[in-house]
Amino acid sequence: MTLKPARLLVTLLAAVALPVLAQNVAVVNGKPIPSSRVDTMAKQMSSQGQKDTPELRAMIKEELINREILMQEADKRGLSNSPDVKNQLDIARQAIVIRALIGDFLKKNPVSDAEVKAEYDKFKAQAGDKEYLARHILVEKEEDAKAIIAKLKSGAKFEELAKQSKDPGSAANGGSLDWASPSAFVKPFSDAMTGLQKGQFTDTPVKTQFGYHVIKLDDVRAAKIPALEEVKPQIAESIQQKKLQAFQQELKSKASVK
Repeated sequence: MTLKPARLLVTLLAAVALPVLAQNVAVVNGKPIPSSRVDTMAKQMSSQGQKDTPELRAMIKEELINREILMQEADKRGLSNSPDVKNQLDIARQAIVIRALIGDFLKKNPVSDAEVKAEYDKFKAQAGDKEYLARHILVEKEEDAKAIIAKLKSGAKFEELAKQSKDPGSAANGGSLDWASPSAFVKPFSDAMTGLQKGQFTDTPVKTQFGYHVIKLDDVRAAKIPALEEVKPQIAESIQQKKLQAFQQELKSKASVK
């Protein structure tokens, strides 16, 4: 069968149009909405816990159509060209592109098991093998700390005197700092604390950048360090953040900022 030129042209145009139509989920007032937008939104919603289903995609399609209608109306009113909207679009674009940059960096610089293990071992070494249950009273002046020590030597209760402490987090709890490793405190404090025997308090004020401390040691126990598998996600995230910070600092050091 031989097609006439007119029918042949129509057939060819239809054949060419089919793939184009297949790439769009809808055409609103002559403007196509590409199906890739559905895929992108479905992917985003899936990452947030939504299940990718035909129903979800139908909902996304309807939402995209509604957005396109509203967008076209906003364009008619010239709102897209307002300085405020342009600034917001620039900020939104920056956020999206930066997120893509971070994703690309993390993909090319994954956290290895060896890095996690090394960080875990470092944490264990810093934490030590003991935990301390200590109390303290923090004051601004050395003479005030000495006066507290004198009262303690005369039989005053540490918990009562702790009410005057300048540390609001522990004052109401008898000065208790709960169980912690020495690495949780500044060095002068931890050195004084670990030098005490159970039930003993410091006989001289301990000076730190926070003021003067009177420290009492209640108890000591073997450190309870979680297994690697328990803290692996947190360690990996911490390493990831450090890598990102280093990457950002490297870029900033190379940038010309005036």
